[in-house]
Amino acid sequence: MKLNRLLPPGRSTRGRRNVANGAYAVAEYVSQPFALLLSAPYLLRHMGAAQFGVWMLASSAVSGGNALSTGFGDAAIKYVAMYRGQGDALGVGMVVRGMIAINLALSGLIAIALWSLAPYAAHHMAHIDATMRLACQQSFRIGSLLLVVRSLDGVFASTLRAFERYGPPVRISICSRVAAVVAAIALAARGLGVVEIMAATLSISALAAVAQGWAVRRAAGKITLLPSLDSKTIAMIAGFGCFSWLQALSAVIFGQADRIVIGVFLGAPAVAVYALCDQAAQSIHGVVAAGFHVLFPHLSARIETEPLAEVRHTLWTAFKWNAALAGLLGVPVIVLSRAILVLWMGRDFAQQAWPILSILAASSVFFAMNVTAYYALLALGQIRLVMSVNLAAGAAMLLLMILLTPHFGTVGTACGWLICGPVTCLLYIPMCRMFRKKPAPRVRSSIAGVLENG
Repeated sequence: MKLNRLLPPGRSTRGRRNVANGAYAVAEYVSQPFALLLSAPYLLRHMGAAQFGVWMLASSAVSGGNALSTGFGDAAIKYVAMYRGQGDALGVGMVVRGMIAINLALSGLIAIALWSLAPYAAHHMAHIDATMRLACQQSFRIGSLLLVVRSLDGVFASTLRAFERYGPPVRISICSRVAAVVAAIALAARGLGVVEIMAATLSISALAAVAQGWAVRRAAGKITLLPSLDSKTIAMIAGFGCFSWLQALSAVIFGQADRIVIGVFLGAPAVAVYALCDQAAQSIHGVVAAGFHVLFPHLSARIETEPLAEVRHTLWTAFKWNAALAGLLGVPVIVLSRAILVLWMGRDFAQQAWPILSILAASSVFFAMNVTAYYALLALGQIRLVMSVNLAAGAAMLLLMILLTPHFGTVGTACGWLICGPVTCLLYIPMCRMFRKKPAPRVRSSIAGVLENG
């Protein structure tokens, strides 16, 4: 059985496709934070700080577990694209089924750990009463099922991206995320709490996974979407995916450690205040990273075929736009944090939270500044270097948070982030050195393979 090969796109077609994919990536990133930011005042008022904080912690646990269980996603894109370029539907099916097996195994192990540790986590949560401990435990256990569902969703979304069909997975993802927030508002309005909200999120995510699977079958043919343990396929995926998994581990350290530290030292109500500021500040880096993601496949396709002078010109242009966009998004939040929070959450909330938002926004600007170097090094195949720098920055951040949070509260936690951005900006040093000479032969990145074989 063969797949129809697509003709290589012309320059104008590739440009339009990159712009469209970048727009889809930005839309997917901003959908959930935007919906949550709009609904947060209502939810915080009706749920209370304790329940809202438990919801944020359970969601963070699911997000962290999902990042680890889907850490082989780049491998799915790489090898599905390779077989798609060869017109080999059987190979595509074997990779998808192998990825299902890997993701189910990883998510199953993480889910069992989260389910088992839920009572311990609820018992050791600071400033939470006995009635909320049961709700916390139940929320974490529902979250353990949720991350298994989302690990399947991740396989299907990666497969669709390998077919250069960003639209369907993004539309499904946006609909499910917005639906989950709407369900949370409806349930809170009826006086229900975090357990019911987590259960509704689980149901919506299961429907989204089914929709993603249906979209995969439309794109790739009638693949049997069941796990397969073919040894050669698993070994091939693991050889590439182990490094992307370690990169996902560093992302978990970056994204979730702060809320866990606050939950342990300060309790769920403090998590609620911090999480709202963090959600607003993260959008600075997130929008820049999503918008510039197209730089990764673009450079991957050009590095070995075009003069380095032209590639360096592209990098310099990208960096200037990168810096300008980071400043445009970040400076107003840093300077106007108090006014923003007064309009958004009210004067009392703003009085205690504005320093947190300003600090987190400053750190997010530093993170946004490293986007060009990050994608350039990935295009060069330097995932080990990127992973090492991110792990070092994450370790420094976590150490500072543990030292500062007991003495300075959530402001101390936010200050821990300030070290990460400058550390990750050091990626520009090896990037500049590597682009002075022709890179050595290497395995091409997964997305470059899609462009080349598509």
